Amino acid sequence: MLSIAVCRFSGCPAFSYTLYMDIKRMQRTIGGTIGVPSSKSQLQRAIAGGMLAEGVTRVRFSTLCDDAQAALQIVQSLGAKVSQKPGMLEIEGSPRFSGQSGSAASGVLPGELHLSCGESGLCMRMFAPIAALLSDSIVMEGSGSLDRRPMRMVETALPELGVLVETVAGHAPLKLRGPLHGGNLCMDAGDSSQFLTGLLMALPLARENSLISVCNVASRGYLDLTIGTCAQFGIRISKDKEYSQFSISGKQRYQPADITIQGDWSAGAFLVVMAAMAGAETGLRITGLSMDSEQPDKAVVDVACRAGAKISVDSGGLTVEKGKLKAFKFDATDCPDLFPPLAALAVACGGRSAIGGIHRLHGKESNRAETLKDMLIALGGKAWLEQDFLVIEGGRLAGGMVDPRNDHRIAMAAEAASLACDGQVVIRNSECVAKSWPGFFEDMESISL
Repeated sequence: MLSIAVCRFSGCPAFSYTLYMDIKRMQRTIGGTIGVPSSKSQLQRAIAGGMLAEGVTRVRFSTLCDDAQAALQIVQSLGAKVSQKPGMLEIEGSPRFSGQSGSAASGVLPGELHLSCGESGLCMRMFAPIAALLSDSIVMEGSGSLDRRPMRMVETALPELGVLVETVAGHAPLKLRGPLHGGNLCMDAGDSSQFLTGLLMALPLARENSLISVCNVASRGYLDLTIGTCAQFGIRISKDKEYSQFSISGKQRYQPADITIQGDWSAGAFLVVMAAMAGAETGLRITGLSMDSEQPDKAVVDVACRAGAKISVDSGGLTVEKGKLKAFKFDATDCPDLFPPLAALAVACGGRSAIGGIHRLHGKESNRAETLKDMLIALGGKAWLEQDFLVIEGGRLAGGMVDPRNDHRIAMAAEAASLACDGQVVIRNSECVAKSWPGFFEDMESISL
């Protein structure tokens, strides 16, 4: 069933973590009921909005992952006050932003202001234009894989809006000095929508109106999530049907909000594919997910159904039953976080599956296309990269050792792929799952029958 060797390391209060070494899967089925973590994408946006609002915003959540903790540290560094209660955050907006329409640059602090983003790409790309509303000298720093992720879009676009930017060859750390002003901007958003999200959140506080013209827009669902979250704070953002132009009036004000964070479809996708691969006769009940969500990763339901899973949806979530699985082809360009769970699903499908859009994976926590391919090969599978596709031959895997390369979604994919393994799977350094789902392996144990 399940074997986990746990090593705890602690030498001082600042250094303590749990490392899971051996995870063994043998003829396991998945069943029962499980809830999903809070959407880290919406949670980070809501935390930013709370900092920008005048008054106290209440954010209701189920889990706080490492990326959300990084966002909380940033808003506190920028002057917000945060109070955490069970299942709720109370965020008192920073006076340096709130109630200062068109004058967020006031109240300059001496010296440099350092903001730590942890390993969160969304934090760095989203908070860069927000922090640049101030006229402080700001240094945004990352750790681990974030220092290798591309930040060229920040370096290219922000100077067009009055911000001085320095990077290290297009990578973190970022050095910024604003203030950001409005105006017209043309940008390429083909690599990520995260920086565009930051612009959409920051520019309503600029003195001038703004018009952003965008080409190669990626992850449209996440832009809808941004616009919807901003609307909850009373901010108006207009876009055209093609997501090629965004019109933003300046001198707006963020109003405090009461927001309940949605369940995370990126996390829930792993549960969907695991139940499709090895679900009990009664299926797996997954609560907290809504098909009305703007999150693009809800597309996993359609893919899993086409592959042969049986899924029923209601207002409280969905129930997934195992089916006779067949190969599938899917373009994940607009939902690249589905690559890891779908790669695991593909090994349980008869025939050859292909997942398109690997160009979206180069700037993730690892070179995710290569890491996924290597993971499947390490477990005894057949996978290769062909043009813009990850191609996978279905069939039972032997098992083996997986190095997720500090990528939380690769560790989760290895967990899912273990359901198609005849032997033991060992996932190294699996504490990386805390980036998006603290307690992931414990939760997986709870639904193992």
